[in-house]
Amino acid sequence: MLKHTRLWLVLFLAVAASGCASLTPYVISESEIEGHLKKAVSDFDRKQLQSGSPLSLSLSDADITLGPDGRDVAVINLKGQVALNALMAKLPVDLALKVEGAPVYDSQEKAIYIRRLQLLESSIDSPFFKGDLEPVTRNVMRAVSQMLETMPVYRLDEADFAQRMFGMMPMDVRVAPGRLEFVMADQ
Repeated sequence: MLKHTRLWLVLFLAVAASGCASLTPYVISESEIEGHLKKAVSDFDRKQLQSGSPLSLSLSDADITLGPDGRDVAVINLKGQVALNALMAKLPVDLALKVEGAPVYDSQEKAIYIRRLQLLESSIDSPFFKGDLEPVTRNVMRAVSQMLETMPVYRLDEADFAQRMFGMMPMDVRVAPGRLEFVMADQ
C-alpha cells in the first residue's frame, strides 16, 4: 500500500512540475523587491548594532529599476544615512548611491541576490563635506557590495504553496523590464 502511495505522489509531482513549466512564470515586481530590500537593510542594521558595531545604517529610500534598456541588470538608487555612534554622539552622514548589478537566484537558499555590483553615481552630505568624496565612497561601496552579496533582496516564502513548489524545481531568474521572472533552469 505504501509503495502505491509513493508512486502516486511521484506521478502527481511529475505532472505538477510539467504543468508548472508551461504556466506563466512566477513574477516579482520592482515594488516587492524594494519592500524586501528595505526590511533586509533594517534587519541587518539591527543585528549590526546588537553585535556592537559603531556604525548604523538607515535606508530612507530604495528605488529599483529592473531591466533598463532591455539589459539583464537591476539599477538600485539608495538614499539613507550612515552614522558613527561614538562617545555618546552620533555623527550622521547622508548618503545617496546608484549601483547596478545582476540579479542571481541561489537555489540552495531559495533567494535572489544582487551580484557583480558597479557604482554608477554617489554623493554624501555631512556637516564636514558635501559632494562625492572618492575614498569614502569606495569604502561605502565596498560595504554595500558585501551587504548585497550576502543579504538576499528576495526570498521565496516557504509558507506559500506556489512559491514552495517553485523552490523544489530547478529554477532560474530572468530579468524583464519592471520585474523578475522565475523560469525553468537550463539543464
